[in-house]
Amino acid sequence: MKTFKYLMKFMKGNKLLYIGAILSVGMATLFTTAGPLVIRMTIDSIIGNEPLTAPRWVLSGIESIGGKTVLAQNLWACSIVILLLTIGRGLFLYFKGKWSAVASESIAKNMKEALYDHIQHLSYDYHVKAETGDLIQRCTSDVETIRRFLAVQFVEIGQAIFMLIFMLIIMLSLSIRMTIISMLVIPIIFIFAILFFMKIRNAFQEADESEARLSTVLQENLTGVRVVRAFARQNYEIEKFDEKNSEYRDLIYRVIRLLAGYWSLSDFLCFMQIGTVLVVGSYWASKNIISLGTLVVFTTYESMLLWPVRQMGRILADMGKMMVSLKRVNEILDEPLETEENGELKPEIKGDIRFQNVYFEYEEGHPILNNVSFEVKQGETIAILGPTGSGKTSLVHLMGRLYDYQKGSIKIDGIELKNIDKKWIRKNIGVILQEPFLYSKTIKDNIRIANKDALESQVFEASRTAFIHDVIQDFEDGYDTLVGERGVTLSGGQKQRVAIARMLISDYPILVFDDSLSAVDTETDAAIRKALKEKNEETTTFIISHRVSTLSEADKIIVIEDGKLVQTGTHEELISQKGLYNRIWSIQNSLEAELERDIKTV
Repeated sequence: MKTFKYLMKFMKGNKLLYIGAILSVGMATLFTTAGPLVIRMTIDSIIGNEPLTAPRWVLSGIESIGGKTVLAQNLWACSIVILLLTIGRGLFLYFKGKWSAVASESIAKNMKEALYDHIQHLSYDYHVKAETGDLIQRCTSDVETIRRFLAVQFVEIGQAIFMLIFMLIIMLSLSIRMTIISMLVIPIIFIFAILFFMKIRNAFQEADESEARLSTVLQENLTGVRVVRAFARQNYEIEKFDEKNSEYRDLIYRVIRLLAGYWSLSDFLCFMQIGTVLVVGSYWASKNIISLGTLVVFTTYESMLLWPVRQMGRILADMGKMMVSLKRVNEILDEPLETEENGELKPEIKGDIRFQNVYFEYEEGHPILNNVSFEVKQGETIAILGPTGSGKTSLVHLMGRLYDYQKGSIKIDGIELKNIDKKWIRKNIGVILQEPFLYSKTIKDNIRIANKDALESQVFEASRTAFIHDVIQDFEDGYDTLVGERGVTLSGGQKQRVAIARMLISDYPILVFDDSLSAVDTETDAAIRKALKEKNEETTTFIISHRVSTLSEADKIIVIEDGKLVQTGTHEELISQKGLYNRIWSIQNSLEAELERDIKTV
């Protein structure tokens, strides 16, 4: 029942439409079952000599127009009745299709919006681990599978039930023995349909998960197409895609084989049932056990009845596929949202920061930061150096509460960080990543993302500070130049500087450069840092970099190794000490000196 919990929630506001659709199916089925009865009456009572048997209001209507003698002389009237019944059936089928389609589309819309909203509020850690292709699959293909079932098969269940009830009542009233003959194979088909459903549901789940893996490979390849081309990895990527594609094809083949087995066997049973009714009914009609009109009714009803019963297997199969998709959608909606955990304060953020004995781990027993302590005053520039995996990025992630530390204390302006609202603190910390993400919009729109109400003059000022204004002006369309997906039309340095301008459009009291100046040359690097300092001397700035020239002008440099703070001080203090900073400074100095000698030699 838990699987259908969200589905019932999304059906809110659409239940009346489904009730209307199901009632329309009932009325359409009523008109359908009435047609063969009109034919039976025509054959047995109007053309033949059988007494008229019909509801009282029908008999009264026939008597009012002159009785069956008049009808025998005007047989076309019977065809008019059948035509009217067909029109009525078509009208109610139209309402059924319209209302079920409107309801299913509304449910699919609600489901997509709920998924998108839920994904936006999931934790940062969830998105780090989740596969983008799989999420896209769940939000599109799986939702579409649910929509198709609700639009078609869901209402067809009602049709099968109404048809079985109406026809069974009529057939029993005409001939109990013929009804038993007509129903012999229906329980067998129904049991077979349930067994088929249980088997094909697992096959659908495996195929759906395989399609998600295929989507992930495709998404990764298209996202990293430049890397693929740069390393000539096309053949490797084609082989990887072919492997997942072949796996998906084989699983789909399995589904097709199961469907083919069900349809062929159910077809055989249905045709055997129709043949049995026709042979037995013809024999009994020849012996006057049943009338010819009754034979026509049973053979017509048999064909009508076996089709929805046979369809039950298809409905159950699609229900199995829908349940798999619904389960995959529910897995996202069941993911806990990012919690505030006592973080309700929204103080004015100035930029005084204090780390005291901070301990943080992603997995229990594997610390990323261990007993880290340092203090930063408002307006200071703090540089962070350390080997890959030492915990530099994790440290700045803690400040934005993308993760929460397990031990110790982080205070911003004297307030414990865990007591500050997550959204509030993130609005006050501007972060530029090493690989900035740009949207497929114009450069101006990308810069304005952080502040949609920013004036054009503010966009230009931010761009000048990021030393990208003149570059943009040289483009044919200037600030209206369209940026390709993920900023692919710009160079690495240009993307980083546009990302810096995007951050500067809002006045953040705390700035974090997570190795985000690595793609610009040292001269531009120094110019950007100088412009930032002049722009707002009260802004607290963190710079993560492996380039000593970038770190050297910082007010304080902290060195992290294996999750521990091993050195702290100014550039002059650290180069005079033995340690990681001195080693990196010596290596970079020697490389620069060697490069200068090579240039002079040329």
